[in-house]
This record gives sequence, C-alpha cells and structure tokens, in this order.
Amino acid sequence: MKPTRTLAAALAADVLVLDGGLSNQLAAQGCDLSDSLWSARLLIDEPEQIEAAHQAYVRAGARVLITASYQATYEGFARRGVEREEAAGLLARSVELARRAGETTDDEIWVAASVGPYGAMLADGSEYRGRYGLSVRELEQFHRPRIEALAAAGPDVLALETVPDAEEGRALLAAAEGCGVPVWLSYTIDGEHTRAGQPLAEAFASAADHDEVVAVGINCCEPQDADRAVRIAVAVTGKPVVVYPNSGERWDEAAREWRGEATFDPGGVRGWRAAGARLVGGCCRVGPEGIAAISDS
Repeated sequence: MKPTRTLAAALAADVLVLDGGLSNQLAAQGCDLSDSLWSARLLIDEPEQIEAAHQAYVRAGARVLITASYQATYEGFARRGVEREEAAGLLARSVELARRAGETTDDEIWVAASVGPYGAMLADGSEYRGRYGLSVRELEQFHRPRIEALAAAGPDVLALETVPDAEEGRALLAAAEGCGVPVWLSYTIDGEHTRAGQPLAEAFASAADHDEVVAVGINCCEPQDADRAVRIAVAVTGKPVVVYPNSGERWDEAAREWRGEATFDPGGVRGWRAAGARLVGGCCRVGPEGIAAISDS
C-alpha cells in the first residue's frame, strides 16, 4: 500500500530516516554478490532475500526504502542473456519487493527506486570517477529507458544516486523529466567537489529550478564530508537535503575487501538535521544497527 502523503508533503513536516546499505545486509544474509550485476542478480535468482533485507531496515526504523535497482540496467541484464521485456519486469520487481516489505508495518513507508550512474553498469568502479567520455545527450539516452520502466512501477520517488559528475546529474534530470514521479539527486563527493572535480555548488545548482526535484544531497562518501555538503545544498537550492554517507571504511579494489575503521557516527545526524537535512540514512557498510541508532537519535 502506498503512503497517504507524498514524499514532498512528508518532508515538509518531518525528517525521514532512510535505510542503509543494501549490499552489506544481503551479504550478512549469506548472499553471494560477486556477480557483475551485484545485488541486482538477486532480482533474478533470490528476490526473497531482497525483500528480507528491506524488512530488516523497516524493523530498524527506516521509513524510506531504496530499491535493488542501482546496478540494474537493460544493458547489464542483456549480458546475462535476459531479454528486454524480462528486464523491464525485473526493474518493476525491485519496486514491488520494497513495497511489500513496507507493508510489514503500520508506519508510512516510501519507496525510492534507485537509478545508479552509468559507471554502475560498467561494474569497474568508474562511478567513483565519472568522466566516461560520453556526452550529456548520450547519458540521457542511456538512463531514460530504465527510468521510464521504474516510474511505471509506481515508486514514490526516483533516487538518482551516487552521481559522480555534474554532467551526468544534468543528464539524469533530463532523462527523468516528464516521467510523472518526483526525484532526488544525490552526488558522491570528495570534500566540496564531485568525484569528477566540479564544485558542489555548481553540481547542486543544476537541480535548483526543477520542480520535480524534492531533495538534493550526497551519498556514498566519507561521513566527515557530509556537514559542509548539507550546508552548500541548502544555500544553493533551498530544497530539502538527502544525506546518506558510507561507514568510512574504504574498499580495496585489488584485495576485494573493506579496510580501515568505521567513522560513521549516528549522533552526527543531529548536525545534518540542524543544517537542513530532511532525509538521513547510510550507504555502504551502514547496516540496520546504524539505522536504528539514527532512528533513535
């Protein structure tokens, strides 16, 4: 069942808690995510695991669930021999699984359909660099078909997330225009710049005049970068801010493992809220315990 309020109306009244990293919860459930499709593989093979992961975050206090479609693209599915019609059904399934998980509580639960960057489809880490050598128009043409498929499945918002490059941000906004579903735009950053090196103020400015954008912000970044980014987003756009950083550990691509200490502090959410954040949660390596701590803070 859909919530009674739109996400925009809810954000005008409340600060909403997002879920945490889907992949780390799936791994905790014993799922193998070594496939290039990452968590999207489970849409084909083990959808019940995705629903269970969403439910874990609902129990932790999350009120916005992000779907398992981050790395789900027509091109990626095609490499696995999945025909286009079936791929469209899998994109719709990602929304349905989150919606069903939300029905396990009497609280309002909003579903955010994840639209990851072009680099997520490449599965080579380039979503943390951007600059793929494609034009804004080419990126728009890549993103539009799956945005249309996800929008048709009836999510409450499209999460245009982990965007490394202001040019891809513009392409995503153009691709989502007219889809009939509100969006949030969330960059992955390094300090006060996108991963591609543009100033955050410039990146956020592209969303300021888009009425369908209900929030702007950051995700999949160092927790210590969040405070300044929230203030920049508010100053540039005046819109509600979404913020969900990583745990602070770092992924070692060569060793294929996480290294370092977790620096994510759920208590820091109070500062984000004070600065204007209205959607708060965690990304990679922030699990249900972290989300429960945010919910209780």
